[in-house]
Amino acid sequence: MASVCIPAAPMQPALPSGPAVFKTIPYAFILPEILCGTWVWILVAATSVSLPLLQGWVMYVSLSSCLISLLLLISYIFGFHKNSENWKVLDSLYHGATAILYLSAAVLQANATITSESGPRSPLYYQLNSAASFFAFITTFLYILHAFSIYYQ
Repeated sequence: MASVCIPAAPMQPALPSGPAVFKTIPYAFILPEILCGTWVWILVAATSVSLPLLQGWVMYVSLSSCLISLLLLISYIFGFHKNSENWKVLDSLYHGATAILYLSAAVLQANATITSESGPRSPLYYQLNSAASFFAFITTFLYILHAFSIYYQ
């Protein structure tokens, strides 16, 4: 009688915890997201806010994303996820939604940069707004990379 060979289910990679968070590719993006996001809200806060509604949205997105990503990083470092598959879904949805919000904030910050070019004390504020726009687009790219790498993992 021939034995039946049942193929083994593909093994899902374990969610990292501790220092392994910084070595695993999708999760290693969290710290640069936090650092670049922190630069965005510091640079926007340092400028003269010429368009409060636009730059208020940039501040809201960058600050809330920075804090939520910090909480997510802490939860990964301390292993609060208990290797649950739901954390991957949560992580992917959070980073995907945040990438969309950050893209809108980066575009609004670029608009504020263009507007601040002709204002009073324009060279200083233009440079700060340009740097904030640069970091906003870099942060958007990092969130997109994180969301897609989690999704395709």
